[in-house]
Amino acid sequence: MKRLVDNFTKYRFLLVELVKKDIKLKYRSSVLGFLWTMLEPLLTMIVLTIVFENMFERKIPNFPVYVLCGRLLYSYFSNGTKLALKSIRRNSSMIRKVYVPKYMYPLASALSGYITFLISLIVLVVVGIVQDVKPTWYLLQAVFPLATILVMTVGLGFILATLDVFFRDMEYLWGVLLMLIMYMSAIFYDPTNLLATPKGIIIRLNPLYGIITNFRNAIFGEPMNVKYFAYTASLSVIMLVVGVIMFYRKQDKFVLYV
Repeated sequence: MKRLVDNFTKYRFLLVELVKKDIKLKYRSSVLGFLWTMLEPLLTMIVLTIVFENMFERKIPNFPVYVLCGRLLYSYFSNGTKLALKSIRRNSSMIRKVYVPKYMYPLASALSGYITFLISLIVLVVVGIVQDVKPTWYLLQAVFPLATILVMTVGLGFILATLDVFFRDMEYLWGVLLMLIMYMSAIFYDPTNLLATPKGIIIRLNPLYGIITNFRNAIFGEPMNVKYFAYTASLSVIMLVVGVIMFYRKQDKFVLYV
């Protein structure tokens, strides 16, 4: 463990540079640049509100804020895992030429996405003010789902990055799975009635739904669902441990496949 900590400390400045590079590359060809970080979720929220607000019998109070909470968290999870998944193959030329701890690449991908996600929360603040959502002390609980989704994304990123080196179709399969995860995360609908049915188990088992629910609770001034937090936090830690072990055991073979 000490060796791993020393290794991380030695290359921490490289991690910072890789995070900066990922952020710059993301917006290099964009006319709006970093402003798109806030415009994209705002425009998506507007579209989803127009399409879904009056579609369901059960009205959802402050629907734009409700949608935006789910959309922001899902977008980070989706983009963070996709970037981490492709991180090893995307940096294959550097891996062949110089020694850099390979875990830096998926970790930097997840962290760069997290930074842009945190900045995009400004949009949520603005929309919350417009919708007259009053902040309460429960808002402090938002740190728990925000930390949980970071750990889960990093852990899953290590797993996906490892699999993608040896199984190139993983990128396409993960894209399909992300679509399923999105619909099972209750981003634009109220799942209350579904949760009471046998079909609702799919939603309850989706850790992203539990994270989004607790984040919404913090925003709307409601107590955290402790069961959801215990489940999602435990699963996230397990993903991180499994991801680190899998990545560590297979990293020496990466150079043969990238």
